[in-house]
Amino acid sequence: MRIFLKRQEISLSKTTVHKYMNQILGLHARIMRKKPAYVHGTKNKIFPNLLKQDFHCTEPNRIWCTDFTYIRMRNGKMRYNCSILDLYDRSIVATLNSDYINTELAKATLEKALMEEKPEKGLILHSDQGCQFTSWGFINYCESRGICQSMSKAGCPYDNAPMERFYNTLKNELIYPNHFYDAASLDEALNRYVYVWYNHVRPHSYNDWKTPFEARYAG
Repeated sequence: MRIFLKRQEISLSKTTVHKYMNQILGLHARIMRKKPAYVHGTKNKIFPNLLKQDFHCTEPNRIWCTDFTYIRMRNGKMRYNCSILDLYDRSIVATLNSDYINTELAKATLEKALMEEKPEKGLILHSDQGCQFTSWGFINYCESRGICQSMSKAGCPYDNAPMERFYNTLKNELIYPNHFYDAASLDEALNRYVYVWYNHVRPHSYNDWKTPFEARYAG
């Protein structure tokens, strides 16, 4: 919050901001909920971890990270999201929702990102070892487009920390504070959050408190 205020040329101490948010506005920090384990199918091929928790990148569209998360709607139904993040500036280059967490969702999200960004061959795509990313359908799709897959160690979320942080932010700022009763309203809100708020408005500490797109197109 202090970063937003500073960008508006309003300077307040951390203590003052905390007092107004906590005592006067009744706002409190949200703690990330533990996500349930996914039931994965048979894995076909595991790729080595090319990143080794080094999440710095000096050029756009050279290293992308991807993952899934679940979103439970108020009608009791589950919706699944797949997003792709560019390590260069932490921008989200593609995001899609579906009723199913499968290879088709992973491929559709990647295809959307490729159509939008058109990266050169040799792009690294880092993911976990979920069966959606180890399926031959996804592997063949990546190979046909010159994409080099990289994978986290099994059961190690720190190997894909930027995606974990993005989903933590998404849920705390959009999902948990709001009530979504159907897929259409959720999809509309999530697209608006990602492509407008997160990429263009929200400052990111990795970018020295520039927004992802400010960092992406600086200079």
